[in-house]
Amino acid sequence: MKSTDASRRAPSVSHDSTEHALRVKLAGTYRIFAMLGWTELIYNHISVRVPGPDIHFLINPFGLHYTEVTASNLVKIDLDGRVVDGSPYPVNRAGFVIHSAIHRKVPDAHCVMHTHTTAGVAVACSQAGLENANFYSAQLHGMVAYHDFEGITVYADEGPRLVADLGDKALMILRNHGLLAVGSTIAQAFVRLWTLNRACEIQLAAATLGAPRGVSDDIAARSTRDAPQYDPRHGAGEDVLGALLRQIDRLDPSYRH
Repeated sequence: MKSTDASRRAPSVSHDSTEHALRVKLAGTYRIFAMLGWTELIYNHISVRVPGPDIHFLINPFGLHYTEVTASNLVKIDLDGRVVDGSPYPVNRAGFVIHSAIHRKVPDAHCVMHTHTTAGVAVACSQAGLENANFYSAQLHGMVAYHDFEGITVYADEGPRLVADLGDKALMILRNHGLLAVGSTIAQAFVRLWTLNRACEIQLAAATLGAPRGVSDDIAARSTRDAPQYDPRHGAGEDVLGALLRQIDRLDPSYRH
């Protein structure tokens, strides 16, 4: 599905081959999120850092649905939220505050993903948070941090607190809010977020059956070590993301433009 707002199409600019490849993969990942139902109208974000001496990252143009995101209309901004690629699109401040704080302070967080899925928000609203009680939560041993709700994330002073709460973890449950994942690649962040969201879905479904049957810490630690989606031999998620991108190509390859 292409944007119908022709008057605000991104300008035709030249990108080096590395940035172009990132733009294509990131735009395709936005389409994957849409296919999975991980959209929130025009809100939420996936960002990826562009290689180079300056910390610039790509993020979705505010006002477009994920099915309208393409390689060329992604917006490149700096850590202060300034557009650096001449894009006519604005950027949602809530996304900028969260993502810029992490890109600024977490060296290996080249990709940051944030969602408000029903299951993710439900678990974020629960007193217990994520319970170690299902196949997927058992693959997240020692990976999940928590950050208390401070309202809509439009104030820059929340950024350092969020980063401090994230610490060395790859995933975060934003209390009363949603889920967040970081990764050194788009694929790594995606498989981490998918696993967390799937754990939340199972926890939400199992809640109707009474108290859950827990998983021991040693079994969870072993399960996390053995989880195939994290395995470098499978590209640390690249095979998973590649399979889904091929599905998107069959449905609508317009994201590549």
